Amino acid sequence: MNLYVSNLMSHITAEDLKKLFLPFGYVASTKVITDKFTGVSRGFGFVVMPQQEEADKAMRELEGKNVDGRNISVAEARERTDRRSY
Repeated sequence: MNLYVSNLMSHITAEDLKKLFLPFGYVASTKVITDKFTGVSRGFGFVVMPQQEEADKAMRELEGKNVDGRNISVAEARERTDRRSY
């Protein structure tokens, strides 16, 4: 399952996300989205946890959890839609 994690502090890294989610099960990958020009975090990222039960538990337990002064939000990621208009 692909999880969307938002309201992250700008200094949170992909490794930090992995450490946050590892207690709930296997983490296949993590990614923090950064601004393509400045390289600064945009405050959200993605965590891939292949086991549905582990991902569900992580979502329940981490939703609203205070991480470095901010209450993060964790939800199942939605498919990306094409935002370009022609």
